[in-house]
Amino acid sequence: MHKQEFLLQLRKKLSGLPQDDMEERLTFYSEMIEDRMEEGLSEEEAVLAVGSVDEIVAQVVADMPLAKIAKERIKPKRRLKAWEIVLLALGSPIWLSLAIAAAAVILSLYVSLWSVIISLWAVWGSLIGCALGSAAAGIVMVCNGNALAGTAVIGGGIVCAGLLVFLFFGCKAATKGILMLTKKFALWIKNCFMKKEKTV
Repeated sequence: MHKQEFLLQLRKKLSGLPQDDMEERLTFYSEMIEDRMEEGLSEEEAVLAVGSVDEIVAQVVADMPLAKIAKERIKPKRRLKAWEIVLLALGSPIWLSLAIAAAAVILSLYVSLWSVIISLWAVWGSLIGCALGSAAAGIVMVCNGNALAGTAVIGGGIVCAGLLVFLFFGCKAATKGILMLTKKFALWIKNCFMKKEKTV
């Protein structure tokens, strides 16, 4: 792929960004390709060394704040006519309440997922308390002459310690999964706001 073709594809896929940001990215990658060509690479090799357009777009969108993308997307390209403003105002009880309801549902799902993770970590913490408490209580019982019951309580503490190890890895994996899901969801929302140039 040649430099101009690469920059054209990049421009098309970044068209949802504010104009200044898009031009800044295009200038950056154009200079990067030129620098690589000055180092002795051919034009095609320099373009390949920069990376694929899709990877670059994904990184740029991930780094860009959602508010900036949304502001560019909803910014009117022309002045609204009086009848359009009236329709927006009259329809606001419907579309505004639907938007608030959708945001509330998304927020409640997000909070529910994190409450499950917090509950798992709370169980893990209680297992630490059970393991330590059982070990201490078992030792006290053995020292007081109740060896059979003390041994059983120490055994229960060992079982809690074993469950503690397994639950730690489960909690860690679940937390990592929720964080990854959160990132992907945020990226999906950003991509929804990105407008694509219409190909002719």
